[in-house]
Amino acid sequence: MTGSPRTDATHRPAAPRRVDPPTGPAPIPAAAPTADAGRAAPEYVRPERAASRAELGAFLRSRRERISPEQVGLPAGRRRRTPGLRREEVAQLSGVGVTWYTWLEQGRPINVSAQVIGGIARTLRLDCVEYEHVKRLACVPSLATLRAEDEVDSDTQTVLDDFATLPAVVLNGRYDVLACNALYARMFPSLVAAPRERRNVIWELFTRPACCNPFHEWRQECVGVVGVLRGSYARNVGDPLWTAFVDELIAASPEFATAWAAHPVSLTRTRTKLFRHRDVGVLHVRGMPTDLATSPGQRMSVYVPQDEVTRERLARLAAPDFVPSPPHVHSPSPR
Repeated sequence: MTGSPRTDATHRPAAPRRVDPPTGPAPIPAAAPTADAGRAAPEYVRPERAASRAELGAFLRSRRERISPEQVGLPAGRRRRTPGLRREEVAQLSGVGVTWYTWLEQGRPINVSAQVIGGIARTLRLDCVEYEHVKRLACVPSLATLRAEDEVDSDTQTVLDDFATLPAVVLNGRYDVLACNALYARMFPSLVAAPRERRNVIWELFTRPACCNPFHEWRQECVGVVGVLRGSYARNVGDPLWTAFVDELIAASPEFATAWAAHPVSLTRTRTKLFRHRDVGVLHVRGMPTDLATSPGQRMSVYVPQDEVTRERLARLAAPDFVPSPPHVHSPSPR
């Protein structure tokens, strides 16, 4: 036979290949790139943290709605449907992405740093109590507690106390006040009275309001102290305690953030300083730092008067009948 197809076994057409339908969910097509592309997607949040994130979002919304555009230098524009700032305005002023800030207000499980929270706090004009409240809700750690190697032994404290007529203090590389004598405590009452995690010379320098900041030559002191801090930081890169310390200072003080970004580096050295005291006036002293061989990372600084006026003023501070004036109370917003 001709003209008809062969159907023997050697020329039988192949059976169509069977394809089983998919059993899982259909794949989700990739989203188009957005302005926030590259940011980490929200992670799973533990149930015990969900309530805190929801409370954080509600709190931020309430504070956003109380700030007018004029308060932050924006034009009022046409009438707004809701009071306060828009989310995109808060994001822009705080230096974060709009999507990221929206997630934060929605209570989404995103990572939040102290520096970012500080920027949002400044935009929303939060006071110190509100700022600490936001950090707790966002699970942003405050400065960690001091470590065992930052404890001062009894012999060192005895040496400090023996400097009865000279202010003396023991500091670590971060300028935490680890121990001091009575005269130093009278010379810097607000610093020594601060909670332990805030008992820090650099924190005092950059966050104490100008009206009662004890550093008379503020700008010169800033440059020198940040340079020394940079040198110590280089020996502790990656240490969580150091990272938290620097992040908190950057968030709290634009002046520190600027100085830190300039990467100054300097060594601890003896030099003259001028300090203001609300009861006795300006004190002209020379700081004499000495590394403690028995406690690596600690140094003792003794302040020696440089003129007779300062010597007399220190004697007044050291007198048993000295009565300090009441402290000046502040409730500043984070700087």
